[in-house]
Amino acid sequence: MEAEAARYFGAALTMIGTIGAGLGIGVLVNGAMQGIARNPEASGAVQLNMIIGIAFTEAIAIYCLVVALLILLVA
Repeated sequence: MEAEAARYFGAALTMIGTIGAGLGIGVLVNGAMQGIARNPEASGAVQLNMIIGIAFTEAIAIYCLVVALLILLVA
């Protein structure tokens, strides 16, 4: 019973990393929107870089999810 509780606790701790990814995406989009508002002509380049940044940041959240699932299903 204690081992099962430890698995759930470990998986929950692993998912804390998604908070940072969510905050990072919010900061990234905020900066991109401000950049586009100040210079609308550069919106294409800013938007492309924003999407690439979001993809890399979201990868961190996916890694957290994979590790949490491994803890739950393998351990």
